[in-house]
Amino acid sequence: MKREGIGELDLELTPRMQLQRRMIDAIAQTMDLYGANYSFGQLYGIMFFEDRPMTLEEMKHMMSMSKSNMSYGVRSLISSGMVTKLTEKQDRKDLYMAETDFFRAFRSFFTMKLQREIDVMNEALEHVLPGLQELLEEAELSEDERERCLIDYAKIQHAVEFYQSLQQFVDELRVGDILPYKGGA
Repeated sequence: MKREGIGELDLELTPRMQLQRRMIDAIAQTMDLYGANYSFGQLYGIMFFEDRPMTLEEMKHMMSMSKSNMSYGVRSLISSGMVTKLTEKQDRKDLYMAETDFFRAFRSFFTMKLQREIDVMNEALEHVLPGLQELLEEAELSEDERERCLIDYAKIQHAVEFYQSLQQFVDELRVGDILPYKGGA
């Protein structure tokens, strides 16, 4: 699923830069696999290798994207904890820095994605379980419909247990207690 990478057609890239571009593409593909925008993955990869604060204007130039798309991408990366907006500015322009510790970036990105899934499902479960319980208590419910409700109720209970376990996993991942690698140099 390799897509055209940033600067891939630029013949003036040094061998090191060519290798960086390959890694940037891999980062973008990986983020795309997990539901993030491919271009935002490229942006994170570029910022990761720049290893210095960058302005939106610099990013826009490197990515050949509109400033509004670039701004949206940066906000998305900030919300996932992969990029930080710095308090200092450069020529009155905001500065942004990528998280360069893969463990921290992974932890931030995945806990955000998994927590969103948990929240969406828990909201539905909190509505559906009482609804099924009410249906089961109805006297005029046919035996066939009651049996189907019981089957659905068991399935939903299984989902509740799964999402409780997933929440525990996310909580442990969030504090770094789940993986042997703790990150950072």
